[in-house]
Amino acid sequence: MSDTHCPYCALQCAMSLAAPGGTAGPVAVAPREFPTNRGGLCQKGWTSPEVLTAPDRLTHPWVRGDDGLLHPATWDEALDVVARGVRRVQDAHGRDAVGVFGGGGLTNEKAYQLGKFARVALRTKHIDYNGRFCMSSAAAAGNRAFGVDRGLPFPLPDLGGAGAVLLLGSNVADTMPPLVQHLAGVRGRGGLVVVDPRRSATAALTAEGAGLHLQPLPGTDQVLLLGLLHVLVADDLVDHAYLAARTDGWEDVQRSVAEWWPGRVADRTGVPEATLRAAARLLADASPSRGGRGGYVLTGRGVEQHTDGTDTVTAAINVALALGLPGRTGSGYGCLTGQGNGQGGREHGQKSDQLPGYRLISDPAARAHVAGVWGVDPDDLPGPGVPAVELLHRLGDEVRALLVHGSNVVVSAPDATAVRERLERLDLLVVCDVVPSETAQLADVVLPVTQWAEEDGTMTNLEGRVLRRRRAVAPPPEVRSELDVLADLAALLGSPAKLDRDPETVYDELRRASAGGRADYAGISWARLDAGEELFWPCPDEAHAGTPRMFLDGFLTATGRATMTPVRPGGPDDDLRPDAPVYLVTGRVLAQYQSGAQTRRVPALNRVAAEPFVELHPHLAGGIGVDDGELVTITSARGRATARARVSTAIRPDTVFMPFHWPGEGSANTLTTDATDPVSGMPEFKVCAVSVARAEEEDR
Repeated sequence: MSDTHCPYCALQCAMSLAAPGGTAGPVAVAPREFPTNRGGLCQKGWTSPEVLTAPDRLTHPWVRGDDGLLHPATWDEALDVVARGVRRVQDAHGRDAVGVFGGGGLTNEKAYQLGKFARVALRTKHIDYNGRFCMSSAAAAGNRAFGVDRGLPFPLPDLGGAGAVLLLGSNVADTMPPLVQHLAGVRGRGGLVVVDPRRSATAALTAEGAGLHLQPLPGTDQVLLLGLLHVLVADDLVDHAYLAARTDGWEDVQRSVAEWWPGRVADRTGVPEATLRAAARLLADASPSRGGRGGYVLTGRGVEQHTDGTDTVTAAINVALALGLPGRTGSGYGCLTGQGNGQGGREHGQKSDQLPGYRLISDPAARAHVAGVWGVDPDDLPGPGVPAVELLHRLGDEVRALLVHGSNVVVSAPDATAVRERLERLDLLVVCDVVPSETAQLADVVLPVTQWAEEDGTMTNLEGRVLRRRRAVAPPPEVRSELDVLADLAALLGSPAKLDRDPETVYDELRRASAGGRADYAGISWARLDAGEELFWPCPDEAHAGTPRMFLDGFLTATGRATMTPVRPGGPDDDLRPDAPVYLVTGRVLAQYQSGAQTRRVPALNRVAAEPFVELHPHLAGGIGVDDGELVTITSARGRATARARVSTAIRPDTVFMPFHWPGEGSANTLTTDATDPVSGMPEFKVCAVSVARAEEEDR
């Protein structure tokens, strides 16, 4: 029996695995009592071992031949093709002509080693990862306000005692169901406020007096938040003492919301004035300054994946600060990280501008510290690269080779058809994966790597809690860890620094590299994790108990005070027009995960969610002559997709919803825009203009 954690979302539910004889084969899973999941698992967690024995599991390397087809190869052959291809590209076009694209599901050790490999073995600035699609806007806003980015700067169970929780743009009932039990207390007190243009499963939790559902027009979340803050100011519901003692910039923010009176906000968002005022009063009554039980403001992708996503999250943080919530036990602001290691994956070197420990790569002191750990000259480290969408834009031009680890960009990236075309222009595409994803099928070299239950390592969940992942089964004989792959490639490329293969050794190096940084893991030893200690970063030494609740004694800004910043709504990059009069929003469903590369290979999950769909209101369906279950075609400026209609009053009449887990003709990301937030680099997945029509015969 091995104690480990689920391979999917950032909740990282605790589970135990049992495998007969410790070898690959039928693996039994059982939920484990843990603060985050409290003994619960969702459908994906219960069926997670099935991916270990997927019929098309990658079990040996593949290399594309002169005939254009992928053929089985030995590891020596495959790695030689990669090394020769990398050298050829860099000799012809420079070091930055090779890019690296990582993933938010990689362990801390693999994420760290990938960043080191890119900057030491390849010496390229071009590295980023799919976590840029996950919560980069919240990260940018958190750094702006608090001086640090940790998804939840408090333990998840703290939510249970709150008097009110404002949840913006996150359908946790479908995306991380065990989290819902932490909302039971606030629902019982009538204090759950959910902001979502759909009547999602999470929004439905507000029924029967459990709270409020605010259903704004897509792209107007920031306007709604400015309206909430206007009401708090006008009705004198803010925490004046907290604002004076713990924040900077309040006067400018207060002036900036004067123009967002409730009537104007109602006109822009569609949320009635009375509902807006009720939400503001509910949140204020829960605030500590008014003797309430405490309150929380939580954001998710729905408000972050916009061209003004950073400013929208800043507006949410301003609301939380005005109520005096952050840095108080029983209250706070947090972001619900999506991917399994979305938190740790960005802390230790996969982001284009960061070194381990959340150090900026442009900071000379940071470069010197990390270079010292790596045993290289700081001047040999590359400078900042570019965010993921811009990196994908450069494929086939400035970037001629790409190494992909733990990501399926052909399905998950915005404007997916253009991404596929750019990938096909590369001189070399190398993909490390566990199954032949849609991206792997385009590769010149495919390398089979270990899965979650076949490896040891650490993960960092949405709370900043560091967790131990434990090996339960042996991988297939020809499957290797990415730590082995990176070590072998580094040696072939003549890396000036050695890359270790043992996960504990790599983790100890990560701890040294992070020491003194904002995300300091120095005191979180492998032994302490194995002993069962619950450790949250920052944890600067082994005598330190970790930091489950941040900001109690001050924020990590230069002044120790939170920075409040006035913001102004920008609106969608791809807005409504006569030939595209409907908004498209995208998201997830309960039984599938991310690009679906893993979950679409689990029969039990496919029986629940076998194909994409388009959710549309009866008024819209009637206008185009479509009944439930019939095919509809959605067209944007970038492409079109066809899927079955799901007619529902849960969606606004001016909006349609598509999940993004599927490739092919039902791929939602053939429609989405790759316009990005100028601060965070996050693409605007959550709103674009489309037309909707009954599918004609040629569309099927």
